[in-house]
Amino acid sequence: MSKEFNITGTCFPDKHYMVDISDTLDKMQKLVEKGRYFTINRGRQYGKTTTLSLLRRRLEAEGYSVFFISFEGMGEEAFVSLRTLCARFFRLMRTCLSYGQVKNIDEKTSALLEGLNDEIDDEAAELLISRICGNIDNRIVILIDEVDQAGNHQSFLKFLGLLRKKYLCRDEIPAFRSVILAGVYDVKNLKLKLRPEDEHQYNSPWNIAINYTEDMSLPENGIADMLREYEKDHQTGMDTAAMAKMLREYTSGYPFLVSRLCQIMDEEGSADSWTPAGFQRAVKTILEEQNTLFDDLIKKLDQYPGLHDMLYDSLYTGRKIAFNRDDREINIAGMFGYTVNKDGAVGISNRILEMRLYNLFSTEAGKRSDEMYVNGSTDKSQFIRDGILDMRNILDRFIVHYNDIYGNKDERFHEKEGRKFFLFYLKPIINGTGNYYVEAETFDEGRMDVVVDYLGRRYVVELKIWRGPAYHESGEKQLAGYLDSLHLDTGYMLIFNFNQKKESGLKEILFDGKTLVEAVV
Repeated sequence: MSKEFNITGTCFPDKHYMVDISDTLDKMQKLVEKGRYFTINRGRQYGKTTTLSLLRRRLEAEGYSVFFISFEGMGEEAFVSLRTLCARFFRLMRTCLSYGQVKNIDEKTSALLEGLNDEIDDEAAELLISRICGNIDNRIVILIDEVDQAGNHQSFLKFLGLLRKKYLCRDEIPAFRSVILAGVYDVKNLKLKLRPEDEHQYNSPWNIAINYTEDMSLPENGIADMLREYEKDHQTGMDTAAMAKMLREYTSGYPFLVSRLCQIMDEEGSADSWTPAGFQRAVKTILEEQNTLFDDLIKKLDQYPGLHDMLYDSLYTGRKIAFNRDDREINIAGMFGYTVNKDGAVGISNRILEMRLYNLFSTEAGKRSDEMYVNGSTDKSQFIRDGILDMRNILDRFIVHYNDIYGNKDERFHEKEGRKFFLFYLKPIINGTGNYYVEAETFDEGRMDVVVDYLGRRYVVELKIWRGPAYHESGEKQLAGYLDSLHLDTGYMLIFNFNQKKESGLKEILFDGKTLVEAVV
């Protein structure tokens, strides 16, 4: 059976095209060998279950007895009390044995679990753990996936307290060698999910564990190796190094996004599926589809209005938001994988997510019948000729609309809102055919480069606030250099100038061999 790209459930190296994560597994195995308890917290569909599955295989080969259980689908009845939760936990262990999923286990331990009844209080649970483990040199490891299912329940905190108690006495009384919890929520952040009246009982019982903080994103060289394996099987003629670079640039190595984009290109099956043009079609497809990752994003933005406002502000104003994990919204965004720490400031975690957010916020503007969005929709037909986007004309018309609608606003309004309204104007023009993103390295309060991908062509528009001739010339030089890196000959500048004697309109200049079309509002 030939391999395929997989985005649902666990991935297996013999069935699916995968990036080799041996480095991650090596690091986790060392923690187990040291007897550490730890947590793996990553966003939705970040490969946590696959990682645990491969870690189990790795540990079993080294002689460990691994119980890989999941809290997924556990109903409320399991969390009524510590007694009911302990009973369910040991039944899950017994189920692993029944299906032959545990290697290297002795008959005595098997018999203990097979003979369990459903009445297990905390004292009986402590004793049972010691009897299962047998001696302090045991090699029994517990992997618990989907622990978020337990996050709303005090009984789970008490269960962690029980494991903590066993851990602290393990040099004298047998306990599990290692316990690993995997989920989105950090156990230390369970107060985010508890009911307000329960928060006062929150006391971090898992402080004996460490967070696994190593980078689990897929590296460019690993993606390239995966593509080379695919190319060996399918002979598409793709440039695997170039394709790996694009995948990494757009996804920052988010496992689901990498696999989904590859799956789209594979399933399309066109002659140019694995070319830059095919890749852009795959980007367009993923941005338009509903999937569990994006559905969860929308739910979280509805659930946490402060998170919505922070991401909106971060994308449109250029204001640097200090990355502080003690801030509720920043903590939530980081935990769900929406943002990362970029040089001490909040940054969107990857380009695909950023583009999806721009699409969402622009759509919200359309639903509000924002004047600039409506104008873009009305003007759209005059900007496309034979698949070519007339960016010069777009800038020209934007100047007219902007001056008509917002010309009498004060300087603070223009500085904060101007660039946002250009993106609102642009979105309906390219909607359904193209997309845009902001080049992260150029995004600040004075300047941002918008890169538009439209039917295989790329357009760069620098949006900047007038800071004087020297700053302007510096911007021209930066834009020319950026164009050179993208192998483009023409770039565009939209300048928000607040001087009373400014000359609004368009002009074209030649700078360092590049044609720059400059529009002044």
